[in-house]
Amino acid sequence: MEIIIENNHSERRLRLDNTPLNCAIEKHGRKRSVHQMIRDRIDEITRSLVVCDETLRRMMASLEAAFNKGLATETASSASVRMLPSYVRSVPNGTEEGDFLALDLGGTNFRVLLIQIHNREAKMTSKIFRVPDHVMKGSGEALFDHIASCMAQFMEEHGLKNTKCLPLGFTFSFPCKQEGLTKARLINWTKGFNASGVENEDVVDLLRRACHRRGDIDIDVVAVLNDTTGTLMACAFKENSCQVGVIVGTGTNACYMEKLTRCGKLETELDPTDGLPDEMCINTEWGAFGDHGEMESLRTEFDVEVDQASINPGRQLFEKMISGMYLGEIVRVVLARLAREGLLFGGDTDAISKKGGFPTKYVSEIESELLEDEERTFSKTFQILEDLGIEGVSQLDCIHVATVCTLVSTRAAHLTAAGIAAILNRMQKPYVTVGVDGSVYRFHPTFPRLLDEKIDQLIDGNLEYQLMLSEDGSGRGAALVAAVATRMKNERSQLAK
Repeated sequence: MEIIIENNHSERRLRLDNTPLNCAIEKHGRKRSVHQMIRDRIDEITRSLVVCDETLRRMMASLEAAFNKGLATETASSASVRMLPSYVRSVPNGTEEGDFLALDLGGTNFRVLLIQIHNREAKMTSKIFRVPDHVMKGSGEALFDHIASCMAQFMEEHGLKNTKCLPLGFTFSFPCKQEGLTKARLINWTKGFNASGVENEDVVDLLRRACHRRGDIDIDVVAVLNDTTGTLMACAFKENSCQVGVIVGTGTNACYMEKLTRCGKLETELDPTDGLPDEMCINTEWGAFGDHGEMESLRTEFDVEVDQASINPGRQLFEKMISGMYLGEIVRVVLARLAREGLLFGGDTDAISKKGGFPTKYVSEIESELLEDEERTFSKTFQILEDLGIEGVSQLDCIHVATVCTLVSTRAAHLTAAGIAAILNRMQKPYVTVGVDGSVYRFHPTFPRLLDEKIDQLIDGNLEYQLMLSEDGSGRGAALVAAVATRMKNERSQLAK
């Protein structure tokens, strides 16, 4: 069977032999239009991507249970949500003053930053340095010597060489086991790094030793952290009510200020008489939620396909439904399924069958056009699909592709909202600012609005919140952690006198 659809862009032949759509058309005859039959079949296939509030609330209850498991002494080691302590015990309160350094290492480029805080204003200066490939894959000593050399150059350029004990916050965005505010052991390298002698070592100690070997710079590493904690701190400097930090970018994660009384696994590590606040920033690592089966009722055939083709099947399942690394691939898998059934692209599956061939930026671009293109010319969408190698794209194809993009991104926003709402309900603070960063949140045209609307529908009625875009959590946030640590150290010294 062959049906010809004419439009102002092309003439399309939909080859529907031996497809479910053909069976439906034969069954219903001419009572309904082919266009309506296609739309109904696409709705049927993609219905599983729509998540209702009742399902989201069940997910929130499961996430709450996962939080408790990750914090309890007896179950922490087997929890999917790891609930890692950051040892950050306070957010900025506005009294922080002085000059602070930050080191942001998380890839082949790293930054050294100077943050000068005065009267609640922060002036930032930074410089980007490169880690050469041979240093990334050489010895750990050579790597940290290179970092220390770049820091010395930066300090020389800014007249800081003679400053004694300049406080430094160190953002180290690799998997670590954090054992204190200034102690984090590298679990394993990622992102192309393979410097020897660093795994299982304290990266703060390695940095200190490299600076000591030089002998010409005097720094005091007062905190080591990840970018999620930095996101929270960067927002808290402007809004002291910020108690939650969320990343929705290539990956996803969240942290929040948790009461120490709920952190059973930390009972033997903390001194209740230390004079510090009775809470700590907990890095949830919520991207792994679902790895123990908690998300099975929400996962679709498309999620399963994306997961099985990934480099870590069965792991980071929540992240694989939300983050920028996977959203475009979910869309591609759905489009390939629709094409196989003759519902898209005239049944041509070749161009849409290549893994990774539909990056998440296309999702944002197509949905942006959906908002801005009042006349529905779909010129950008046409261009994207033709660049992928799909021939004879029709306007209907563009409409259906945009629909799939919207379904996938809306689900991601709603799942993220459920995660944030679960944290806000757990905290039970009357007003909380949620700091958010990451490429999906920054660049997707509707994600922030969808996130905000759904959180409002899911949180307890007595709670209020606001979302706030974080500014440079991995850099500015690191220096602010150093500033807070220095302020609290000085406060304890004053109390001891």
